Amino acid sequence: MRKTLLAATMVALVAPVAQAGPIENACNRSDRAKGDRALCGCIQDVADLTLDRSDQRMAAQFFKDPHRAQEIRQSDNRRHEGFWQRYRAFGEAAEEFCTRRS
Repeated sequence: MRKTLLAATMVALVAPVAQAGPIENACNRSDRAKGDRALCGCIQDVADLTLDRSDQRMAAQFFKDPHRAQEIRQSDNRRHEGFWQRYRAFGEAAEEFCTRRS
């Protein structure tokens, strides 16, 4: 019983650190974030509310390759068009929410 309780406590303590999402990870690695972990965490929080994991993985690519965003935005692919609408809504929400917290 003690081992189970200890293991559960350790998971609870470590889990939040290990669960950074793809956007938060990309943001933290980018030069644009300038080491602002709180901002990157906030952006990930908004992403969790507005984008599914697939969309988050695609959006995370933009931190490393901003030109990829332009390619997706200009694409005639229906899936890309849907993603771009969701991404724009995410960006507006992140800007609104995360600039207030700063």
